[in-house]
Amino acid sequence: MEQKTIYHALNIMPELCNGCSHCMKVCPTQAIRVRNGKALMHPDWCIDCGECIRVCPTHAIKIAADDFQRIFDYEYRLLVLPSVFFGQFSNYISLEMINSILKEMGFTAVHVPEESVDFLLETMNHYIEENQRPVISSFCPAVIRLIQVRFPSLVNNVMRLKQPMELTAHHLRKVYSEKHKADMAKIGIFYVTPCAAKIASVKSPVGDYISPIDGVINMDYLYNRVQKESVKKLAENVADLPQERIQLSGKAIKYTLTGGEKDNMWQTGLAVDGLQNVIDILERLENGEIEGVDYLELRTCDESCAGGILTPNNRFFAAERLRRMAKKLPEECWMPKKYTDYLASIVNVGQIEPRSIVRFHPETKEALKMMEKAQEIKESLIGIDCGACGSPSCEALAEDVVCGKATIEACLFQRIKSGKAGSLSMEQAVGIMEEIWGADKFVDK
Repeated sequence: MEQKTIYHALNIMPELCNGCSHCMKVCPTQAIRVRNGKALMHPDWCIDCGECIRVCPTHAIKIAADDFQRIFDYEYRLLVLPSVFFGQFSNYISLEMINSILKEMGFTAVHVPEESVDFLLETMNHYIEENQRPVISSFCPAVIRLIQVRFPSLVNNVMRLKQPMELTAHHLRKVYSEKHKADMAKIGIFYVTPCAAKIASVKSPVGDYISPIDGVINMDYLYNRVQKESVKKLAENVADLPQERIQLSGKAIKYTLTGGEKDNMWQTGLAVDGLQNVIDILERLENGEIEGVDYLELRTCDESCAGGILTPNNRFFAAERLRRMAKKLPEECWMPKKYTDYLASIVNVGQIEPRSIVRFHPETKEALKMMEKAQEIKESLIGIDCGACGSPSCEALAEDVVCGKATIEACLFQRIKSGKAGSLSMEQAVGIMEEIWGADKFVDK
């Protein structure tokens, strides 16, 4: 079955990459290879988790987002700003000041995606009661894509409900089209993202639906602009700020933090953050080692969205500030019933398809043959996953050989065997290494 390529927001800049292989070693789906001394990314396997960015010593991996000036293509410019953004600032900078600065930058109104959380939490609880358990949270797009690529047997466990980002955007589009009699084409909704995975989820949603969000702005970019303006306002002792408050409940502002879902579930659940911890839980679930758990809240970043790759400040301070803010807010904050009824009609998403088999061939029968051949090749390799072949593991090299993207002689130990047998010359062996790591690495400096 033919599947569309997953959109990904991560881009490797060849001119900055030195082929160190750090990114290749941490990628959870083995989406990265080193060829000719440069890292290469396979877009269908990348899940936009951002682990590669965290370890890149040359800052050669960038996150693509929309040009800020795009907001001015619309008459109504609505900003959907995650509450974790507020946690990036010191206590001296109020929500009112942040809101005021954002409007001065050109936004018609500022909203938080968590406005729909109270509705969604109740919907989630009913969903868990009616579906296969344990249900896996659909909040983190990187987790969904991780399951599609690496744990395909678990795709039916993923909760098929839209998350606050999409639900609030739907709500805002309906409100502005009704109350302001606005043409839908004149309403632009922009989301501020703490990570690369949410950019990918807007551009290429999983579950066969079209995102209601028109553009995505990187959080670190927006933070720098707001921080600069806030310093000016503090220096000028500006006091006459608009007192318009963002409507938000205490449970909603904590939704993006670890435990934000699990703590509000009627059923037994686990809240797990950190990529390796998430992988460990998914492996245990796939092996049938998890019992008595109804819900799994899985987030790839430590401290969840507070630890996103685009959040500029320390995740622990940001999370603590949000928890303190939550204590001052009402427990619940519901939308009018006419809007929750509307959200109930569009909250579901379509089937989530596995993607692992596409690593070999879009046709299932041919893919299975190639998988068997790859397994044979893997068993012939030494199995120490050294990465000297330019692939992250022996298993990955075997897949590359079957797919015609590498030769078995890329393995250092296979080259030594061939050299001893006289079937591979030293010049040929060096040539293979130069193809992987670049000719410049074999020049005496």
